[in-house]
Amino acid sequence: MKQTLKFGGALFCALALSVGSVGAAKKSGGVAKASAAMASAANKFLTSLDAKQIAKAAYELKTDQRFKWHFIPTEMIKGGRTGLPMTEMNAQQKKAALGLVRSAMSNTGFQKAKDIMMLEGILRENEKNGRFDRNPIWYFVSIFGKPSAKGTWAWRFEGHHLSLAFTIVEGKVVVSTPSFMGSNPAKVLSGKRKGLRVLGPEEDLARDLAISLSDEQRKLGVIAGKAPRDILTSANRDAKMLKPKGVPFRNLGKEQKDLLRKLVSEYVGRNRAELAKADLSKIQAAGWNNVHFAWAGGFEMGRGHYYRVQGPSFIMEYANTQNKAYHVHATWREFDGDYGEDVLAKHFANDHN
Repeated sequence: MKQTLKFGGALFCALALSVGSVGAAKKSGGVAKASAAMASAANKFLTSLDAKQIAKAAYELKTDQRFKWHFIPTEMIKGGRTGLPMTEMNAQQKKAALGLVRSAMSNTGFQKAKDIMMLEGILRENEKNGRFDRNPIWYFVSIFGKPSAKGTWAWRFEGHHLSLAFTIVEGKVVVSTPSFMGSNPAKVLSGKRKGLRVLGPEEDLARDLAISLSDEQRKLGVIAGKAPRDILTSANRDAKMLKPKGVPFRNLGKEQKDLLRKLVSEYVGRNRAELAKADLSKIQAAGWNNVHFAWAGGFEMGRGHYYRVQGPSFIMEYANTQNKAYHVHATWREFDGDYGEDVLAKHFANDHN
């Protein structure tokens, strides 16, 4: 019988994000500190496992399994998910698994992750003997390579509506994409968690920006009257750059630019502050003026809508169309950096071992 882990109430903490340089992050020990924290948490998790569990949780870094991710229910994935499910862990091991997630995330991001897991219990109540196992601990942990503070390795925590992937290269670079969070229901309508909107800020900031667009800006910013059914990049191995439709950052007013920055920070700020600063610095280095915001669908809450924020190196997509616009998918991808492929290629080229 599968066990269910109960989580505490939602608590959204404000995360003040400043855009600093990668160099500044390194000088402050930021990225290295984050790498060390993740390595420590990963090793604590691994040492808590027995041999059979390690066989499910641990992989070689170069395995193709590292690229096989998805956000749909496990039963819909051919062959299921890889990794060790929390349903096969004891209390200590579950705590260590969540400790690994916590080591990489901000307070806000970690709470969102736990709330997304908690929503599975609400779905179970709503669906009543549905075809999917709506278990709040039907989530899997995979470790790729040997965790080390100064090493090169990766890990993933994944289940329905939550896929978090981190790649660490020589303890100096941390790549945190693909990153996916979903919410069903988008708003809890009854019970103790009534009113909870796990991904509410991702929706509200974008809607405020879309509504603020002038008639002239909307000619570029609103790309369709009807939203697509889902995010366009899906869970494809590679995130393809979409045509940079939408209103460019340089065409926005000051308050609108602030809204777009806050929206981007909402995604990036899922991760701990040291990593968020480094990621924001990459976006700034590529140039905010090269970032586009595009909206499709209705402007009123409850109507299907979609948006994307795309820059030269990244794309953030959001879709809320299913279940009468009460089912959110929100993803963040990097065109060359997903899974750390660009930096890993350089690492392996220089690794004579």
